Amino acid sequence: MARYELKLPKMGEGVIEATITAWVKDIGDTIEEDETVLEVATDKVDSEVPSEVSGILVKKLYEVNDVVKIGEVVAIIETDQEIEEDNEIAVIENPELAEIVNEEETEKEDNSTTEIVSTEMRFYTPLVKNIAKVEGISQQELDKIKGTGKNGRVTKDDILKYVADKKAGKITYTVEKQEYKQEEPQTKSEIVQSFQQEFSTPEPSKIAQPKGIILDNGDEVIEMDRMRKLIAEHMVNSKRISPHVQSFVEADVTKIVKWRNRIKDEFLKKEGEKITFTPIFIYFIIKAIKDYPMINVQVDGTKIIKKKHINIGMAVALPDGNLIVPVIKDADRLSLTGLTKAVNDLAKRARENKLKPDEITGGTYTVTNIGSFGNIAGTAIINQPQVAIMALGAIRKMPAVIETPEGDLIGIRHKMILSHSYDHRVVDGMLGGLFAKRVAEYLENFNGDSLL
Repeated sequence: MARYELKLPKMGEGVIEATITAWVKDIGDTIEEDETVLEVATDKVDSEVPSEVSGILVKKLYEVNDVVKIGEVVAIIETDQEIEEDNEIAVIENPELAEIVNEEETEKEDNSTTEIVSTEMRFYTPLVKNIAKVEGISQQELDKIKGTGKNGRVTKDDILKYVADKKAGKITYTVEKQEYKQEEPQTKSEIVQSFQQEFSTPEPSKIAQPKGIILDNGDEVIEMDRMRKLIAEHMVNSKRISPHVQSFVEADVTKIVKWRNRIKDEFLKKEGEKITFTPIFIYFIIKAIKDYPMINVQVDGTKIIKKKHINIGMAVALPDGNLIVPVIKDADRLSLTGLTKAVNDLAKRARENKLKPDEITGGTYTVTNIGSFGNIAGTAIINQPQVAIMALGAIRKMPAVIETPEGDLIGIRHKMILSHSYDHRVVDGMLGGLFAKRVAEYLENFNGDSLL
């Protein structure tokens, strides 16, 4: 019997630790490969930690409510499978896997330079990494395999099927040309130090505090929870990193209001979804991004990375008062109906704490609807590493001048304020202002019947 060290996997971008919320398995319990052993929570999302091997749980190294660093050993599993010091599986009793592993020595030279690692988006078990290494599957290729495990995790069966299909000629794979490469890669220690500085969960004393706070009788001192600490640190970092500039545009959205009021009942009956204003606004923000693609960029030192995909982050207020930003991936490929369903689904699961790790990463532009709280305008803080964010103000009935062939009239119109915050390092006033103006133009020239 061998002892396998179960380590806490990566949970998402910027997450370096997690809190154990429950042990699904107790000491002495039998565990199947890929079966959940414990549940953990981070500042962004809850997740399950599966076992990479079959065996018996013999030791828990942490208790419920303990905070554990990513990569730390959380449990010991006794297994019949032989394991190496780094937990890479060397001998597997499955005939298919045994054949693959036995071929490792003959292919070792060809694949010795191929290193498969778990990323912020996906966690790979040592077994999956070992199969990929022996079969010459690159990291880029592995990342594209559709996983059937928890949170889209690639299981043993997934990669074996992929290998079999590939050998049978059912799958062809071409490595895509990389649009961006780091010319001067950082050393491992530099990367770790940078990561810790940017994303470490701050202690209360490390968060900037005003001096001279005096506690009076009856004052209540409330300790920030972990999520609020991280939000505080990220907001401070964003203001430190990006010189924020704001542009404001007023948009007449009367056509949109009337159209939504006319079709909302029919839409609900047909699609089973309520159509709110948020997906409509996102739809036209995406159109404006296509017109001004330099809004959809990120900054790496003195380099500007022009993002190929348009991934829209949508700020969601949680019941506990905190904030999370789920991401609609490739939002420009969705119709208005598709966006409506995506917005409703992500918002619902965000409030229920059911988001997957890859659903809160990879955003390229963020939208926050402060109008839902009755605010007419606001200056939102950029969600790093993005360079811009748009705040949608409340829609209000306003008196306005209406131009007609017979002359100007005063009428009641539905109006709102769009507030565009952008990073002045790479987005100047002209681009930031024209982008906001283009969004307003799309909203005012709305023709909803052509979108459904």
